[in-house]
Amino acid sequence: MDLNMAGAKEETEMDDFDSVADAHHTTTEQARDGKDIQGISWERLNLVREEYRKTRMQRYKNYENIPSSGEVSTQMCKEAEKGANYYKFQYNTRLVKPTIQHFQLRNLVWATSKNDVYLMSNYAVVHWSPLSGNSTEVINFSGNVAPTEKHPGSLLEGFTQTQISALAVKDKLLVAGGFQGELICKQLDQPGVSFCTRATDDSNSITNAIEIYEHISGGSRFLTSNNDCGVRMFDTERFHLLNHFHYPWPVNHISMSPDRKLIAVVGDHPDGLLVDSQNGKTVSSLVGHLDYSFASAWHPDGHIFATGNQDKTCRVWDIRNLSSPVAVLKGNMGAITTIRFSSDGQFMAVAEPADFVHIYSTKGDYSKRQEIDFFGEISGISLSPDDGSLFIGVWDRTYASLLQYKSYFTFISEVLERSNLCNWTVGSGVTQSWPGRPS
Repeated sequence: MDLNMAGAKEETEMDDFDSVADAHHTTTEQARDGKDIQGISWERLNLVREEYRKTRMQRYKNYENIPSSGEVSTQMCKEAEKGANYYKFQYNTRLVKPTIQHFQLRNLVWATSKNDVYLMSNYAVVHWSPLSGNSTEVINFSGNVAPTEKHPGSLLEGFTQTQISALAVKDKLLVAGGFQGELICKQLDQPGVSFCTRATDDSNSITNAIEIYEHISGGSRFLTSNNDCGVRMFDTERFHLLNHFHYPWPVNHISMSPDRKLIAVVGDHPDGLLVDSQNGKTVSSLVGHLDYSFASAWHPDGHIFATGNQDKTCRVWDIRNLSSPVAVLKGNMGAITTIRFSSDGQFMAVAEPADFVHIYSTKGDYSKRQEIDFFGEISGISLSPDDGSLFIGVWDRTYASLLQYKSYFTFISEVLERSNLCNWTVGSGVTQSWPGRPS
């Protein structure tokens, strides 16, 4: 395993084991019988998983732009009770190999349904179907990618050997962003590429994040954030640039509020911003983080949102009182690089750069969490639109894979459906509550 954490001898042993590795899949039944979810045979390696975990925790070096930000921030964190079980391990496949191109940018996995997952694998976007167990290359950026449609501002010559730093996929639209400010748009239900442009000619132009959203008046739009300190808004019908907002520092992530009135803007500054989506002007500053931020997300109620930072914390905010965060939640090893709220608002999934994904119940002030523990860099996480599945991209030299978890609510519902007990009740007209849902 290429985990930068256990010394040359252990790393060589892990790589040597690849020749005798377990099958390319791990199922929930195999995991229940004791197989490691990633297919790692700890006995053959003469290693104890728990000891290896301790070594990893001790040796992992979190990247900080502001020294000691992680150490200082832990003193103000809320301790969330560990041990909840909201999502159950379902499947792991090593047939797809998630990758990352930039160590701080980890939004490279997107599920448009429980059976459609899109992820970056080297130079290509790959589609994985959990239902069929098949992977398909959607678009490969190693050669020339040029648009097959004509739109104002589109570069007909396209791009060659584009390094993809940011990806977003929603419904039938895929938008990829590159290290040199490239933007490439593709309709998934149509052949070819719809649009290619360079968002900026600035020398510091890497595309840090993309968000696709439905506009309140109909149709869809997308936002991009770049290292040139800009946030841009495009429509998806003709790919017009609708707005361009400029900020004092590189913008690492943006997210649009559910009512489409506000944008959370975070970047190379400890303070984040809430800005007006119409004019980009600052509505409020978000003061509390101690380092640079790379993640943000909105709760579907439109009042709550969260930000993730290299100070190893996720901070949850309420727009009705921004003087201090609702909760300050700490990671185990590293920065908070990705945040996703479930569509029903009951859960918040938070990813570190490696090894850990935390799932918080949004009830009870985020005081309960499930910890998903594995080994490898995280390329991205995504909840399916129905909240039934959670997908985690794991980037590693030997054990790169896609992990799939199923919500306990979905799992039990399927069991009961198979047993023809969907209307199971307990006592006199009292419906049984599901273990996977917080009460």
